[in-house]
Amino acid sequence: MDKEKVVSFWIESSKDDWKVSNHLFEKGDYSYSLFFGHLTIEKILKAIYANKKGDTPPYTHRLVYLSEKASLKLTDEQLELLETITDFNMEARYPDEKFSFKIKCTKSFTEMYLSKIKEMKEWLSQKI
Repeated sequence: MDKEKVVSFWIESSKDDWKVSNHLFEKGDYSYSLFFGHLTIEKILKAIYANKKGDTPPYTHRLVYLSEKASLKLTDEQLELLETITDFNMEARYPDEKFSFKIKCTKSFTEMYLSKIKEMKEWLSQKI
């Protein structure tokens, strides 16, 4: 696969995950909405990495690590947000964390973080 196809794959996959995130939010499935928000950011970071490095992105879900590998310069606030979004991946996936995470994921909590994810998504998309 050439670089353009790899980058396009990650971008399109990210767009699909963002749609799913919004559908899940509309249905009230807030924890999984945030999980798919994480996937959205992860895949944009992988598109940036593939575009910059011309190589297969690392096999990881850790967003700060991906941003570092992609040589992105982020503010402390952006790094903190990426750490929080990474937690959404872990907390939604593992049963010992799931119940308390589901309780935390109220409509307003989810709405707030989806807004932050959207801002990050738009900012990162400009880096491709």
